[in-house]
Amino acid sequence: MAQAHHSTEDLLPKEPIDSIVDPLKRFLHIEAASGVVLLTATVVALTLANLPTAESFLGIWKTRLSFGLGGFQMDHSLQHWINDGLMAIFFFVIGLEVKRELVMGELQDLRQAVLPISAAIGGMVVPAGVYLALQWGEPGARGWGIPMATDIAFVVGCLAVLGQRIPGSLRVLLLSLAIADDIGAILVIAIGYTESLNMIALGLGALGIAALPLMMKVGIRTQPLYYAVMVLTWLAFHESGIHATIAGVIFGLLMPTQSWISESRLETIVSKTRHFLMGDGWSSGQRYAMLRQMEQATRKSLSPLERHETDLHPWVGFLIMPVFALANAGVPVQLADILNPVAVATALGLFVGKPVGILLFSWLAVKAGIARLPEGVNWGAILGGGFLAGIGFTMALFISSLALSGDILDAAKVGVMAGSALSAVCGVTLLIVFLPKPSS
Repeated sequence: MAQAHHSTEDLLPKEPIDSIVDPLKRFLHIEAASGVVLLTATVVALTLANLPTAESFLGIWKTRLSFGLGGFQMDHSLQHWINDGLMAIFFFVIGLEVKRELVMGELQDLRQAVLPISAAIGGMVVPAGVYLALQWGEPGARGWGIPMATDIAFVVGCLAVLGQRIPGSLRVLLLSLAIADDIGAILVIAIGYTESLNMIALGLGALGIAALPLMMKVGIRTQPLYYAVMVLTWLAFHESGIHATIAGVIFGLLMPTQSWISESRLETIVSKTRHFLMGDGWSSGQRYAMLRQMEQATRKSLSPLERHETDLHPWVGFLIMPVFALANAGVPVQLADILNPVAVATALGLFVGKPVGILLFSWLAVKAGIARLPEGVNWGAILGGGFLAGIGFTMALFISSLALSGDILDAAKVGVMAGSALSAVCGVTLLIVFLPKPSS
C-alpha cells in the first residue's frame, strides 16, 4: 500500500489564515511570477510618467530623506536610497547565486562552464562595441556598459512562457550565461563607473569585509551581529566612491556553502530531544533548553548561502525589483527620445549586439574544440537564447543611472526598454521556430 506523502507544512497545525497565505507562498516561489510583477511595475511607471499628472509621480522619487549621527550626515533622494540601499540586497542575492554556481552549479566544472562563459563574454564585448561605434566621441559614450547586462527575471519569465518546449540543457545554459553576465556587469560597475576614491572610507570597508570570514572562523553565529557589520561596511563603501552595491556582491560571495550543523549531528540532536521529552522528571527550564538547542540546530543545518538565498528571493523578486522599476522606469516618452542617438545605440546594443556576440563567441568556442553544444540544443536555439539575453532591463537601467544624467539618461532608458522588448519578442519567436514542440 502506497504511503501518503505529506509536505513539511502538513506537520504543523492549520489556521484559517493559512488558506490565504499558502497559495501566496506557492506563488512567491514561482520564479517566473517575479517577471510578471516586474513587467507590471514597469508598465505602471511608464503610464504614470506619461499622464498629465506625471510631475507628481516623478516628484515622489526626488523626495529627500536624511540620516545623521553626530557630525555625519546623509541627505539623498528616495531614488538614491532605492538604487544604493535596496539594490544592495538585490546584489547580495546575485553574489549568492554566483557563489552557488561557482561552487555547486554549472560554473564549477571548467569544461561545462566554457560555453556559457564564452557566450557571456561575447554578449558583453559585442554590445559594448556596437554602442561605442554609434556613440564614440559623443556625450553618451560613457554609457558603453548599458547594453552589456541581462535581466534574469525576464529571461526566466520568457522561458516559462515556452514551457516544456525548452530543453533543460538550454535552460541551464541561459541561466549560467546570465550568471556569468552578472559577474561581468558587476566588474563594469566597480571598475568602469568609479570616478574618485576616499581611501579612508575604502579602508574601513575593507576591514568590514575582512571581519566577516574572521567572525565565521572563530565561531560567531549571531546573525544580528553579521547584519550590523554588513550595514557598516555598506556605509563605508557608499562613502568611498565605489558603488555601495558592490559591497552586497562581496557579502554574497563570502557566504559559506557548508552548513554549520551536519545532517548526522542534527539527527542525533533531534533523537536525543525526542527521548528526553518522552521521559519523566524534567523541569520546564530543561525542556526549554533542549527545544531551544534543537531549534538552533535545525536553523544551522542549512548553509548560510542556502538560507539567505531562499529567504531573500521573494523579497527581491516581488518587492525590491518592482520598487526599483517604479523609481527608474518612469520616463516621459516622446518621439524625439525614441530617435535619440543614445536610445538607438542602446537598443541596437541589446537587440543586435547581444545575439550576435553570444552566437559568434559560442561558435568560436565550439569550433576551437574547447566547448560543445548541450544535448538537444541547436544553433537556432542559441540564437534565440541570445536574443532573450538582450533583455537587459534591471541591470541596464541601473548602469544607465550610474553612467548618464539628464536628457540622455532618459533617452538611454527608452532605448533599454525598446531593445529589451524587441529582444523578448524575437527570442521567444525564434525558440518556437527552432525548438520542436514536445510530444504529448
